[in-house]
Amino acid sequence: MKNVLITGGSGGIGGAIAEAFARAGCNIAVHYHGGGGRARSLAARLREDYGVDAVAVQADVSDSGSVKRMFDEIDHTLGSVDVLVNNAGIAQQKLFTDLTDEDWRRMTGVDLDGVFYCCREALRRYMLPEHSGAILNISSMWGQVGASCEVHYSAAKAGVIGLTRALAKEVGLSGVRVNCIAPGVVMTEMMSGFDERTVAALREDTPLDSLGTPKDIADAALFLCSDSARFITGQVLGVNGGFVI
Repeated sequence: MKNVLITGGSGGIGGAIAEAFARAGCNIAVHYHGGGGRARSLAARLREDYGVDAVAVQADVSDSGSVKRMFDEIDHTLGSVDVLVNNAGIAQQKLFTDLTDEDWRRMTGVDLDGVFYCCREALRRYMLPEHSGAILNISSMWGQVGASCEVHYSAAKAGVIGLTRALAKEVGLSGVRVNCIAPGVVMTEMMSGFDERTVAALREDTPLDSLGTPKDIADAALFLCSDSARFITGQVLGVNGGFVI
Protein backbone atom coordinates (compact mmCIF):
# COMPACT_ATOMS: atom_id res chain seq x y z
CA MET A 1 0.00 0.00 0.00
CA LYS A 2 1.54 3.31 -1.11
CA ASN A 3 1.80 6.41 1.04
CA VAL A 4 0.83 9.62 -0.76
CA LEU A 5 1.45 13.21 0.32
CA ILE A 6 -0.79 15.78 -1.33
CA THR A 7 0.05 19.40 -0.67
CA GLY A 8 -2.94 21.70 -0.67
CA GLY A 9 -4.86 18.51 -0.02
CA SER A 10 -7.94 20.06 1.56
CA GLY A 11 -8.84 22.28 -1.41
CA GLY A 12 -11.04 21.44 -4.37
CA ILE A 13 -8.46 19.78 -6.63
CA GLY A 14 -6.37 18.49 -3.71
CA GLY A 15 -9.37 16.94 -2.03
CA ALA A 16 -10.41 15.18 -5.24
CA ILE A 17 -6.88 13.85 -5.68
CA ALA A 18 -6.80 12.62 -2.08
CA GLU A 19 -10.08 10.80 -2.56
CA ALA A 20 -8.96 9.20 -5.83
CA PHE A 21 -5.80 7.80 -4.24
CA ALA A 22 -7.64 6.65 -1.12
CA ARG A 23 -10.20 4.88 -3.29
CA ALA A 24 -7.26 3.10 -4.94
CA GLY A 25 -6.12 1.88 -1.50
CA CYS A 26 -3.35 4.39 -0.73
CA ASN A 27 -2.59 5.94 2.64
CA ILE A 28 -2.90 9.71 2.52
CA ALA A 29 -1.19 12.69 4.13
CA VAL A 30 -3.45 15.69 3.57
CA HIS A 31 -1.37 18.85 3.77
CA TYR A 32 -2.86 22.19 4.72
CA HIS A 33 -1.57 25.64 5.58
CA GLY A 34 -4.65 27.23 7.13
CA GLY A 35 -8.02 25.60 7.70
CA GLY A 36 -6.89 22.54 9.61
CA GLY A 37 -10.45 21.54 10.44
CA ARG A 38 -11.23 20.95 6.80
CA ALA A 39 -8.11 18.82 6.32
CA ARG A 40 -8.78 16.78 9.45
CA SER A 41 -12.40 16.20 8.40
CA LEU A 42 -11.25 14.97 5.01
CA ALA A 43 -8.68 12.64 6.58
CA ALA A 44 -11.33 11.23 8.93
CA ARG A 45 -13.72 10.64 6.03
CA LEU A 46 -11.03 8.88 3.99
CA ARG A 47 -10.28 6.58 6.91
CA GLU A 48 -13.96 5.78 7.37
CA ASP A 49 -14.93 5.42 3.71
CA TYR A 50 -11.90 3.58 2.37
CA GLY A 51 -10.21 1.94 5.37
CA VAL A 52 -6.85 3.60 4.71
CA ASP A 53 -4.55 5.51 7.02
CA ALA A 54 -5.05 9.23 6.53
CA VAL A 55 -3.54 12.12 8.47
CA ALA A 56 -3.67 15.90 8.23
CA VAL A 57 -0.28 17.65 8.27
CA GLN A 58 0.41 21.37 8.45
CA ALA A 59 3.12 23.42 6.77
CA ASP A 60 3.83 26.68 5.04
CA VAL A 61 5.35 25.20 1.89
CA SER A 62 7.14 28.48 1.13
CA ASP A 63 9.29 27.93 4.24
CA SER A 64 11.89 25.15 4.12
CA GLY A 65 11.94 24.69 7.89
CA SER A 66 8.19 24.27 7.99
CA VAL A 67 8.36 21.70 5.19
CA LYS A 68 11.02 19.74 7.07
CA ARG A 69 8.83 19.66 10.17
CA MET A 70 5.93 18.37 8.09
CA PHE A 71 8.05 15.52 6.78
CA ASP A 72 9.22 14.77 10.32
CA GLU A 73 5.56 14.38 11.27
CA ILE A 74 4.96 12.08 8.32
CA ASP A 75 7.96 10.00 9.45
CA HIS A 76 6.16 9.40 12.76
CA THR A 77 2.72 8.72 11.26
CA LEU A 78 2.82 7.10 7.83
CA GLY A 79 6.55 6.39 7.92
CA SER A 80 7.40 7.33 4.35
CA VAL A 81 6.23 8.99 1.13
CA ASP A 82 6.04 6.88 -2.02
CA VAL A 83 4.12 9.44 -4.08
CA LEU A 84 4.34 13.23 -3.78
CA VAL A 85 1.70 15.43 -5.38
CA ASN A 86 2.69 19.10 -5.29
CA ASN A 87 -0.71 20.72 -5.59
CA ALA A 88 -0.52 23.65 -3.12
CA GLY A 89 -0.79 26.98 -4.87
CA ILE A 90 -2.17 30.48 -4.83
CA ALA A 91 -3.40 32.77 -7.61
CA GLN A 92 -3.80 36.51 -8.04
CA GLN A 93 -4.98 38.78 -10.84
CA LYS A 94 -3.14 42.09 -10.93
CA LEU A 95 -1.52 44.43 -13.44
CA PHE A 96 2.20 43.75 -13.73
CA THR A 97 3.12 47.35 -12.90
CA ASP A 98 1.00 47.15 -9.73
CA LEU A 99 2.73 44.06 -8.39
CA THR A 100 4.59 44.61 -5.16
CA ASP A 101 7.75 42.87 -4.02
CA GLU A 102 5.61 40.97 -1.52
CA ASP A 103 3.14 39.88 -4.25
CA TRP A 104 6.03 38.44 -6.25
CA ARG A 105 7.75 36.77 -3.30
CA ARG A 106 4.55 35.23 -1.99
CA MET A 107 3.55 33.87 -5.39
CA THR A 108 6.90 32.34 -6.24
CA GLY A 109 7.36 31.20 -2.63
CA VAL A 110 4.20 29.09 -2.58
CA ASP A 111 3.86 28.06 -6.22
CA LEU A 112 7.52 27.36 -7.04
CA ASP A 113 9.68 27.29 -3.91
CA GLY A 114 7.16 24.99 -2.25
CA VAL A 115 7.55 22.45 -5.05
CA PHE A 116 11.33 22.59 -4.68
CA TYR A 117 11.29 22.16 -0.89
CA CYS A 118 8.85 19.24 -0.94
CA CYS A 119 10.63 17.46 -3.79
CA ARG A 120 13.97 17.83 -2.01
CA GLU A 121 12.68 16.33 1.24
CA ALA A 122 10.85 13.45 -0.45
CA LEU A 123 13.84 12.56 -2.60
CA ARG A 124 16.43 12.77 0.18
CA ARG A 125 14.42 10.91 2.79
CA TYR A 126 12.67 8.19 0.83
CA MET A 127 12.76 8.05 -2.95
CA LEU A 128 16.48 8.09 -3.72
CA PRO A 129 17.40 5.64 -0.91
CA GLU A 130 14.53 3.33 -1.94
CA HIS A 131 15.29 3.74 -5.65
CA SER A 132 11.57 4.20 -6.22
CA GLY A 133 8.90 6.87 -6.23
CA ALA A 134 6.68 9.18 -8.23
CA ILE A 135 6.37 12.95 -8.11
CA LEU A 136 3.53 14.86 -9.72
CA ASN A 137 3.62 18.65 -9.93
CA ILE A 138 0.50 20.68 -10.64
CA SER A 139 1.26 23.63 -12.90
CA SER A 140 -1.23 25.50 -15.10
CA MET A 141 -1.91 26.10 -18.77
CA TRP A 142 -0.83 29.70 -18.04
CA GLY A 143 2.58 28.31 -17.21
CA GLN A 144 2.69 27.08 -20.81
CA VAL A 145 1.39 30.16 -22.64
CA GLY A 146 1.20 33.01 -20.09
CA ALA A 147 -1.78 35.05 -18.92
CA SER A 148 -2.29 38.80 -18.95
CA CYS A 149 -2.60 40.26 -15.44
CA GLU A 150 -1.17 37.02 -14.02
CA VAL A 151 2.49 37.46 -14.90
CA HIS A 152 3.84 36.37 -11.51
CA TYR A 153 1.51 33.34 -11.47
CA SER A 154 2.45 32.41 -15.05
CA ALA A 155 6.15 32.76 -14.26
CA ALA A 156 5.94 30.57 -11.17
CA LYS A 157 3.93 27.89 -12.98
CA ALA A 158 6.35 27.96 -15.92
CA GLY A 159 9.10 27.37 -13.39
CA VAL A 160 7.26 24.27 -12.16
CA ILE A 161 7.28 22.91 -15.71
CA GLY A 162 11.01 23.54 -16.07
CA LEU A 163 11.70 21.95 -12.69
CA THR A 164 9.66 18.90 -13.66
CA ARG A 165 11.50 18.27 -16.91
CA ALA A 166 14.97 18.81 -15.48
CA LEU A 167 14.36 16.78 -12.33
CA ALA A 168 12.94 13.89 -14.35
CA LYS A 169 16.23 13.67 -16.23
CA GLU A 170 18.26 13.81 -13.02
CA VAL A 171 16.44 11.18 -10.97
CA GLY A 172 15.27 8.78 -13.66
CA LEU A 173 18.26 6.49 -13.19
CA SER A 174 17.34 6.35 -9.49
CA GLY A 175 13.95 4.85 -10.34
CA VAL A 176 11.94 8.02 -9.67
CA ARG A 177 9.45 9.43 -12.15
CA VAL A 178 8.51 13.13 -12.25
CA ASN A 179 5.56 14.42 -14.25
CA CYS A 180 3.34 17.47 -14.41
CA ILE A 181 -0.30 18.32 -15.03
CA ALA A 182 -1.17 21.71 -16.51
CA PRO A 183 -4.87 22.20 -15.76
CA GLY A 184 -7.09 24.48 -17.77
CA VAL A 185 -10.10 26.27 -16.33
CA VAL A 186 -11.31 24.13 -13.43
CA MET A 187 -14.33 25.11 -11.36
CA THR A 188 -12.91 25.49 -7.85
CA GLU A 189 -12.89 28.22 -5.20
CA MET A 190 -10.16 29.98 -7.19
CA MET A 191 -12.83 30.76 -9.81
CA SER A 192 -15.12 32.46 -7.30
CA GLY A 193 -13.78 35.90 -8.21
CA PHE A 194 -14.85 35.62 -11.85
CA ASP A 195 -18.29 36.82 -12.94
CA GLU A 196 -20.70 34.69 -14.98
CA ARG A 197 -19.88 36.47 -18.24
CA THR A 198 -16.17 35.73 -17.86
CA VAL A 199 -16.81 32.08 -16.98
CA ALA A 200 -19.12 31.75 -20.00
CA ALA A 201 -16.45 33.26 -22.26
CA LEU A 202 -13.87 30.81 -20.96
CA ARG A 203 -16.24 27.95 -21.67
CA GLU A 204 -16.83 29.20 -25.22
CA ASP A 205 -13.07 29.39 -25.79
CA THR A 206 -12.68 25.74 -24.76
CA PRO A 207 -13.03 23.37 -27.74
CA LEU A 208 -14.87 20.76 -25.66
CA ASP A 209 -17.36 23.52 -24.67
CA SER A 210 -17.14 22.72 -20.97
CA LEU A 211 -15.03 23.61 -17.97
CA GLY A 212 -13.03 21.16 -15.94
CA THR A 213 -13.86 19.60 -12.59
CA PRO A 214 -11.50 18.59 -9.79
CA LYS A 215 -12.23 14.95 -10.66
CA ASP A 216 -10.80 15.50 -14.15
CA ILE A 217 -7.48 16.47 -12.60
CA ALA A 218 -7.65 13.72 -9.98
CA ASP A 219 -8.20 10.98 -12.57
CA ALA A 220 -5.16 12.16 -14.55
CA ALA A 221 -3.09 12.41 -11.38
CA LEU A 222 -3.91 8.87 -10.32
CA PHE A 223 -2.91 7.52 -13.72
CA LEU A 224 0.41 9.39 -13.92
CA CYS A 225 1.43 8.18 -10.46
CA SER A 226 0.34 4.58 -11.04
CA ASP A 227 2.27 1.61 -12.37
CA SER A 228 0.27 1.98 -15.58
CA ALA A 229 2.44 5.04 -16.31
CA ARG A 230 5.74 3.29 -15.49
CA PHE A 231 7.32 4.43 -18.79
CA ILE A 232 6.17 8.06 -18.55
CA THR A 233 8.39 10.73 -17.02
CA GLY A 234 9.25 14.37 -17.65
CA GLN A 235 5.90 14.98 -19.31
CA VAL A 236 3.43 17.86 -19.04
CA LEU A 237 -0.15 16.70 -19.49
CA GLY A 238 -2.58 19.45 -20.41
CA VAL A 239 -5.97 18.70 -18.87
CA ASN A 240 -7.70 21.71 -20.35
CA GLY A 241 -10.48 20.68 -22.71
CA GLY A 242 -8.38 21.79 -25.69
CA PHE A 243 -7.99 25.40 -24.50
CA VAL A 244 -4.23 25.13 -25.06
CA ILE A 245 -3.06 22.76 -27.80
